[in-house]
Amino acid sequence: MWELKKSMENTVSQTKFTSYQAFIVAILAILQFTVVLDFMVLSPLGAILMPELKILPSEFGLVVSAYAFSAGASGLLAAGFADKFDRKKILIFFYTGFVLGTLFCALAPNYELLLAARIVTGLFGGVISSISFAIISDLFAMQLRGRVMGFVQMAFGVSQVLGIPIGLWLANNYGWHSPFMMIVIFSIAIGVVLVIFMKPINEHLKLKSDKNPFLHLWHTISNTNYIKGFFGTVLLATGGFMLMPFSSAFSTNNIKISMDDLPIVYGVTGVFTMIAGPLMGKLSDKIGKYKVFVIGTIISMVMVIIYTQLGVTSLGVLILVNVILFIGITSRIISATALMTAVPNPQDRGAFMSINSSIQQISGGIAAGVAGLIVVQTPSGVLEHFDTLGYVVLVSMIAAAGFMYVVNKMVMAKK
Repeated sequence: MWELKKSMENTVSQTKFTSYQAFIVAILAILQFTVVLDFMVLSPLGAILMPELKILPSEFGLVVSAYAFSAGASGLLAAGFADKFDRKKILIFFYTGFVLGTLFCALAPNYELLLAARIVTGLFGGVISSISFAIISDLFAMQLRGRVMGFVQMAFGVSQVLGIPIGLWLANNYGWHSPFMMIVIFSIAIGVVLVIFMKPINEHLKLKSDKNPFLHLWHTISNTNYIKGFFGTVLLATGGFMLMPFSSAFSTNNIKISMDDLPIVYGVTGVFTMIAGPLMGKLSDKIGKYKVFVIGTIISMVMVIIYTQLGVTSLGVLILVNVILFIGITSRIISATALMTAVPNPQDRGAFMSINSSIQQISGGIAAGVAGLIVVQTPSGVLEHFDTLGYVVLVSMIAAAGFMYVVNKMVMAKK
């Protein structure tokens, strides 16, 4: 009887968050929100930045990809050291750098300095997600990680519901610098809460690992099982980075949605993404991460083809298409991220997540750069070859589904 009671208590502890775990989920979700908003707010600002700074789509694509490339480089450089320090300390270090980089964006007077500021922001901001995922892997059992990722990935929805509409309103009324300043002020407040209330996270330091950071990096990056996960990430990153940078310009110039209506599109889409995130996370814990990933991929593939071939369209139809597309994308992100946390051994989590984040950012940077070469903006502002971009994204999604199957089999074999 006592053994049965103990077993039931263990089961409860594995299916519910403690109060501290709930705080960790909340603070990581808010941190993710600020980082995601910093990246995503640039996409709708494209319609403002390109004419105001007198830059081409290819140059704007470079502003987006510069962040990704610098984030990728930073991830590789930090990987060897990621498991050598208290995760709280390393998170605070990189978050401080991210806030400073965003401040530089808010103060940038021209294209060249904005590009430089995005590089600085990427150097620090690109590592924050990987540190957060390592913390999640340390503090939460595998059967809880789908739900954790669902709440953390709500950052995308919240950024669309609150961040992007507010950012667009600020940009329309006070200039394109103001959204970045908003992020800086909010991030400072969150950073203070992080410093005061998060406990040290250093249990991984007790596990045996390579003492030399560079040797640790090499052993992680050359691990055959880890390489499979890295390849899955390469394919996973392509789609979002190709479409997102030009979504606002496509909506205003091709679909003929006004700048005043654009916040409504992002806001409504964000509400449904917020609702879908935790539900998809819970579903991935219940029926399997890979199954949810496949469902999300099928939804995304259908909607990408529809979205990229839209002509002049009503606001309601665009919102409907956007909502379904983002539910599919959210399902893919949550399930894939939760699955990836099971790939590395505990002593390699920080290094694996940093390298994985680096690969994601570099792949995304290349994708954004390629997208800028495919898409051409006519003198009237209309974007051409956006449908071609949709077909490229479609192929990458099919390939990602195939490779994530390999990753899923590998994870299942470890159990």
